[in-house]
Amino acid sequence: MHISEGVLRPEILVAGAVISAAVTIYALKILKNEEIPKVSAFSALFFLASFVHIPIGVTSVHLILNGIVGAVLGIRAFIAIFVALLLQGLLFGYGGITTLGINLFTLATPALVGYWLFNISYKKVWQKQIIWFFVGFLPITFGALLLSLVLSLNGDEKGFLIAAKIAFLAHIPIMIVEGIITLLALNFIEKVKPSFIRKQDVA
Repeated sequence: MHISEGVLRPEILVAGAVISAAVTIYALKILKNEEIPKVSAFSALFFLASFVHIPIGVTSVHLILNGIVGAVLGIRAFIAIFVALLLQGLLFGYGGITTLGINLFTLATPALVGYWLFNISYKKVWQKQIIWFFVGFLPITFGALLLSLVLSLNGDEKGFLIAAKIAFLAHIPIMIVEGIITLLALNFIEKVKPSFIRKQDVA
């Protein structure tokens, strides 16, 4: 879901950078020292999950797991994903530096959807399982829509509208896979480290 260097118009890159920087700075401001290990762990999870890329036009498809990152970290997901994207750009050339802001926006904003879903109240175990599946499923859906929107805003002279449609359709299988993985991962964490997924305020 990374957007490569030299693809987007400067105004889109600047807008993404400004929004992402503002949210990340706020997240850093409210970050507590005892939360740093958790943020680091889920930054590593995001980094590893998106390591294998399948190129599709100007974008790529891979596991993201931003839903579970958002569910556990809330707005601090911007910090975790920023660090992972920065390292990917510097070490492996995934995405890039000029696109760091817009990539962070399209990947970390949907993570907040995962946080919101994770904090929905439930009464039955089966309700929890359904919610946890959508914690993984819906952030990818929202992220694919954001990616498609960004590519669409870039113009149609280079076939970006077609690329936007392809980008969304290509992520449909990933949505399902991420839903299943997130469901299994949250159940596992609940058993071995329940404090990791203790509900908290987004701020």
